[in-house]
Amino acid sequence: MRRGIAATALVAALAMTASACGGDDDGRNGADGGSGELSGTVTFWDTSNEAEKATYQALAERFEKKHPKVDVKYVNVPFGEANAKFKNAAGGNSGAPDVMRTEVAWVADFASIGYLAPLDGTAALDDASDHLPQAAASTKYEGKTYAVPQVTDTLALFYNKDLLKKAGVRAPASVAELKTAAARIKERTGATGLYLRGDDPYWFLPYLYGEGGDLVDERNRTVTIDDEPGVKAYRTLKDLVDDEAAITDASDGWNNMQNAFKSGKVAMMINGPWAIEDVKAGARFKDPANLGVAPVPAGSAGQGSPQGGWNLSVYAGSKNLDASYAFVKYMSSAEVQQETTEKLSLLPTRTSVYEVPAVADNEMVKFFKPAVDKAVERPWIAQGNALFEPIRLQMANVLAGKTSPDEAASSTGDAYRKLLKDYK
Repeated sequence: MRRGIAATALVAALAMTASACGGDDDGRNGADGGSGELSGTVTFWDTSNEAEKATYQALAERFEKKHPKVDVKYVNVPFGEANAKFKNAAGGNSGAPDVMRTEVAWVADFASIGYLAPLDGTAALDDASDHLPQAAASTKYEGKTYAVPQVTDTLALFYNKDLLKKAGVRAPASVAELKTAAARIKERTGATGLYLRGDDPYWFLPYLYGEGGDLVDERNRTVTIDDEPGVKAYRTLKDLVDDEAAITDASDGWNNMQNAFKSGKVAMMINGPWAIEDVKAGARFKDPANLGVAPVPAGSAGQGSPQGGWNLSVYAGSKNLDASYAFVKYMSSAEVQQETTEKLSLLPTRTSVYEVPAVADNEMVKFFKPAVDKAVERPWIAQGNALFEPIRLQMANVLAGKTSPDEAASSTGDAYRKLLKDYK
């Protein structure tokens, strides 16, 4: 893998010179005078959304009660800013957090440039065998563990049961059914069938998987996005909008989508467990029973949805590693995961938590857990997160009519080969 400088050298340099927000300056690394009691500051960057952040802040503050001499500085960092902000802070040796809630695709990226502390053999990696294998896979890079799984997820079709009932249609199982259902929904209710995220490439993946494609073939080091399935995926997006089965927006897609769905302007959207609490706050979902969830519509080759989720990582330059490891252990514990499931309907990464009746009986868990089990793993490579930007650019071009689906797939493939020098 390509790197700017050797990761081992960078980790050593960071450990000596970095001035992270947390930690003690006396070299005790979070231990109180050799007593073994944790102390000092742990700065935690949380990337959870508006509906989730109060719960995560309360959980972080609860750690202080368990460890009275530790001060947890909670900072909510918007997801769209977090990746670049962390790299700027870690690369500049100033202002990086001790612990960060990292999107699964960020782990290999951050680890490859030496910004994360290896967790093997530390207190952070507690009962690793309890984690779902697919969730644990995203925490590895070059044989080492650089994160602990906290939340796993995937995408599904959210639908307004009332609107679909009035239109006399069921939740569509395929893109073809979606187009037919959208026409009837429009005719009988006035609502548009689907809100299509045109500004976020993560939402492109179900269409790509549905055509039997993938971004790359990691095993054979081959770019596959510009094969025929990639062309078909871009074409599907364009057709859905041109046929008026869907509306889209090239900017602020998250808020526009949520508002359109919650108000009943659209009958369906593709989203994940993280959206559930916000949806329930909408005017059309005061009765939570009106929210339906189904698998993402299949394409011509089958149905597929990406594996997502969040991990907890420790900054390599932290001055308070002991307390940071303990904080990660706590925030990824079965106790905490059970609470976030009960309060937020987020999916645990620990198999033991799924055995708890309150979790097993959660309606959203009942749907999403089987979906996660069948989700498509993304390539856990250092450049994995960077693979999204070329798709984002080409999605916008296709939806605006500036580029054909064939040209978009070809341009995406060209961008990948420049990014992945050892891929053909």
